[in-house]
Amino acid sequence: MSTVDAVEFWDDVHAARPAATDPRPNVRLTGTVADLPPGDVLDLGCGAGGDALWLARRGWRVTAVDVSSVAVGRLTALAVSHGLDDRITARRHDLRESFPDGSFDLVCAHYLQTPLDLDRATVLRRAAHALRPGGRLLVVDHGSTAPWSWNQGPGVRYPAPREVAADIALDPVTWTVERADSPRRIATGPDGRTAEVTDHVLIVRRAA
Repeated sequence: MSTVDAVEFWDDVHAARPAATDPRPNVRLTGTVADLPPGDVLDLGCGAGGDALWLARRGWRVTAVDVSSVAVGRLTALAVSHGLDDRITARRHDLRESFPDGSFDLVCAHYLQTPLDLDRATVLRRAAHALRPGGRLLVVDHGSTAPWSWNQGPGVRYPAPREVAADIALDPVTWTVERADSPRRIATGPDGRTAEVTDHVLIVRRAA
């Protein structure tokens, strides 16, 4: 699929959903980052913006990126309406072609899984190299198929966190896997249905 098609696909996905006035953050973010001192954070695939707003409210300076101009525009407006526009910068990036400049204390990639072509290993490797000394890369992936998942095929496979880490292929002298597990939770889908799902959580820290 071409870059233009990918942009149109995700613009259509976001445009089909009502704009949220105060989107919720991902539970794996709030449970993992709450005790970290705030700094500069990069939110890859910011979507509706719940993570960016939550981080900004806790003092983080947020660079939030998404391939969808609809998502970026909505988050920009939300940042203004919540008085957080001095802490949130939303930008459109197609991560297959460009990556945000800068260095960060935290990079978050929540459910950066797509039915379209994306070299995730390359994106996550760039994210790890964008970390400052002591910074962390938090990758949260789907680990199971929910009733509302994109792909309901019986052969769908979700790589385990250690496999994701191996694909990124970082030098263990510089980067250390701090966490790699598969917790379960009750999730609520876009249509209000609930189901038990598995998350794959990977945290990689750059040496101080």
